Amino acid sequence: MKACIYTLGCRVNQYESDAIMQELKKYGAQIVSPGKECDICIINTCSVTSESDRKSKQIIRRLISKNPGATVVVTGCYSQINPQDAMNIEGVSLICGNNDKSKIAKKAIELYNCKNRQCQIIKSDIYSGKFDTMEISTPITRTRAFIKIQDGCNSKCAYCIIPYARGTVRSSSPEHILAEAKHIVNSGFGEIVFTGIETAAYGKDFKNRHSLGDLLKEAGKIEGLKRIRLGSLDPSAITKEFVDSIKDIPSVMPHFHISMQSGCTKTLNEMRRKYNIEMAKKNIDYLRSCFNNVMLSADVITGFPNETESDFQQTLDFFKEQRFLHLHIFPYSKRADTPAAQMPNQVPEAIKKERLHRLQEQQDKIKKEILEDFVKKAGTAEVLFESIDGEYIQGHTKNFIEVRVKCSENKSGEFLMVKITHTDGKAVFGEII
Repeated sequence: MKACIYTLGCRVNQYESDAIMQELKKYGAQIVSPGKECDICIINTCSVTSESDRKSKQIIRRLISKNPGATVVVTGCYSQINPQDAMNIEGVSLICGNNDKSKIAKKAIELYNCKNRQCQIIKSDIYSGKFDTMEISTPITRTRAFIKIQDGCNSKCAYCIIPYARGTVRSSSPEHILAEAKHIVNSGFGEIVFTGIETAAYGKDFKNRHSLGDLLKEAGKIEGLKRIRLGSLDPSAITKEFVDSIKDIPSVMPHFHISMQSGCTKTLNEMRRKYNIEMAKKNIDYLRSCFNNVMLSADVITGFPNETESDFQQTLDFFKEQRFLHLHIFPYSKRADTPAAQMPNQVPEAIKKERLHRLQEQQDKIKKEILEDFVKKAGTAEVLFESIDGEYIQGHTKNFIEVRVKCSENKSGEFLMVKITHTDGKAVFGEII
């Protein structure tokens, strides 16, 4: 019995797919790549944009075509929002929403062993249902591991469909998370990323208000866990209280990914974000004052409806001043059934892309300067190596600067000290000490 999983979208989806694969193995399934023939095909879909829906359907049809007669399971955000649409695709055996993925492995095996392949739907309660507990004891990758600590989002940003696909905030118990983390560390992993749909909202659904900071304090006590990283954080969540609760935990790494989206208060208001630029600056300044050599990355959308040239210039100015290490920049993409899709003054595609290129060009210069400064000051750095690419092995420092070292051996999963020598403006290079 061979099974494959095709995963689209975010890290939370990837974690859930890994957990499903682990369960399938317990039932005796052999996991193969999606390009090979298999008996069970699972597609973990994304629906963050209309293009994501289109791609999800394309992958479903492709796998059905390659594997006629296979048990085909469709799960993820597309199946949660459009279960009827997914059911209309001939060859689909099971449609499962986002809060029942822990049932998929068992259900897929049952369907595989059943002659009646009539399409079934498992309807997920994403609003009043409890957190769908899944677990990974041995991660698929050899370097860093991900743990899903919460699901859902209580925000209703104007451009985003995810609250309707993932529901309201539901958190995993701290006991379960810490037990999973210990299993992962005992499997030989020294770095864990705690992630979720709205990571900073962890614990807001608990009566005792056990917060993300409380969770990190406990995780910081796990022997052998050298590095803790976090999924994307909303700027409004990086409060003095939160930063004070984590600043003295040695394993919390000095790199944070911030969901900025724009550097203009007017645009943020249009997006229905929970902060303005003044709040973001204040919180970022305090974060930087508490973590030595901290590096930041961010998501940014260009060409949101009503964004004028003056608004975009404010975004350029903000990121020029703040000097982030990485920016993940996207042109605004209409998502059906969101308020932003109906807004007037939609920005032409050519202008969205032109603004993206201008911001990216500025960011490339900033990153080059940051890396040149790092080379001058660093001397040495601890690197967790992750992969091998030709004659180089590649990994990251504590503050998530990419390091490349010429080496013929695969050092994936190893923490090694490196003498930093130079940069090409995209990564830094060095020699293992």
